[in-house]
Amino acid sequence: MTIAPAAIVPSQPTWRSLLGIVPLTLLWMLLIYWQPLVTASGVPTAAVRLLTYALIGVGLSLGLEATTLTSIQRRTTWLAIMVPFTIWAAIAWSLAINGTFRTGSPPPPLPLLPLAIFLPVIIGAPLLLLSKRVGQVLDAMPTSWLIALQLYRVFGSVFLVGWLRGVLAGAGAVAGIGDVLTGLFAIPAAIAVAAGTAEGRRAAVAWNIFGLADFVVALTLGLITTPGRFQLIVPDLPSIGAGDYPNVLTPAFVVPSSILLHVLSLRQLRRRSRAEVAQR
Repeated sequence: MTIAPAAIVPSQPTWRSLLGIVPLTLLWMLLIYWQPLVTASGVPTAAVRLLTYALIGVGLSLGLEATTLTSIQRRTTWLAIMVPFTIWAAIAWSLAINGTFRTGSPPPPLPLLPLAIFLPVIIGAPLLLLSKRVGQVLDAMPTSWLIALQLYRVFGSVFLVGWLRGVLAGAGAVAGIGDVLTGLFAIPAAIAVAAGTAEGRRAAVAWNIFGLADFVVALTLGLITTPGRFQLIVPDLPSIGAGDYPNVLTPAFVVPSSILLHVLSLRQLRRRSRAEVAQR
């Protein structure tokens, strides 16, 4: 995705939030362009993943505190979500470090990277969407939280930089641009929805749809250009799903996590809209 939908372009009260985010993003891109060892070390990847994990855990805890659930119910709910999330993160990280997702010839009997991408979504999305307890948390949690959290998507610029440096195929540029735009507009969209207006909710919905569409395009390009049973195009350079640590953690862990965050945000916005209509 290369063009942001008009609906997510921030209005006058929110556009100023981009003034701080855009320069910092450009500085980060310049740093990893001129010093590729920064990303190759895996340190930025680890820091971003751990920070995201911590924010999700703290945000869930704060959301539960705002509900009418008992302390035991809050603790049980937090553990029921965070324990599987922690196990999933640990498994994905371990497999990535050990090179399990690397492609080769012959291909593995199971398409491990596609499984890592889609299996958590297939299992997690229905559970999160149908859970009444999760619905209570979403009702108590500010709608801006799940949106602003995805500011980390600007670090997807590593794929765009990889293409600019000539070490990744063009699919990396598409994935990088879409991620950067989603991350840049996360804060303006969060500010807009925090205002509580219908326009703000529409901006948030459009932002979520754009973020999901970016994944559809990036994953499709990644699957058809990565060596394996799904490959249709053989690029001259490695694709975004090449399987090497640390970049492979993006499709193996960050992408399904972000998809689930989009799903939860859309459910929250829908519940909030229905509640307001019922109060009229």
